[in-house]
Amino acid sequence: MDPAVAAPHLSEPAIPELYSPHRIFTWNELQSMAFDGILPPLYGKSYASPGTAITHRLRARAAALTVPERIRTKVVAGRLTAAWIYGCANPPERLSLLVDAKHRISSLRGSTACSLHEVRLGQMDVVSLGGMLVSSPLRTAADIALHVESDRALPALRRLLAKEDLGIRLRLLTLAVEAAPRVPHKRRALATLAHLAAG
Repeated sequence: MDPAVAAPHLSEPAIPELYSPHRIFTWNELQSMAFDGILPPLYGKSYASPGTAITHRLRARAAALTVPERIRTKVVAGRLTAAWIYGCANPPERLSLLVDAKHRISSLRGSTACSLHEVRLGQMDVVSLGGMLVSSPLRTAADIALHVESDRALPALRRLLAKEDLGIRLRLLTLAVEAAPRVPHKRRALATLAHLAAG
């Protein structure tokens, strides 16, 4: 599935709760205000306005602003990057971006400081938030279980499962991992989920 087809409406007007260079302030001015404690840093060169609740949409927009526009509709924030967007992990050092197998991953390399992963994406695997395509909560949790080492996966999975608004249930997540085609680390992923089930 082409992610751009799943979520075609990506161009989003500027979000007033988010400051980035060249909109109102320069990069140096933003850094000075952050240094003075006026603006809380969000991600990259983006800052939240004072007193603003940090939402999924704001984090996604901050991530989107670090991805060149020419590839923004071809990549999907996934794994621990998506978990951070959902408020369930620390800000990533490098964005983890998923690329549908229909796109040639080689043409996107060198575009931004990120990790690119070629995957197959289903129609229900992608949502649009703040002008960025993001893997759905269930797909995010399954990918973390399958592709992230257990010591880093467990805290993020616990937070994802604990957030009721994300609608992930452990049984459904286990079924999603079991249904994944033959992939490395599937046995480890199921062991990680069994560990979660045991409390």
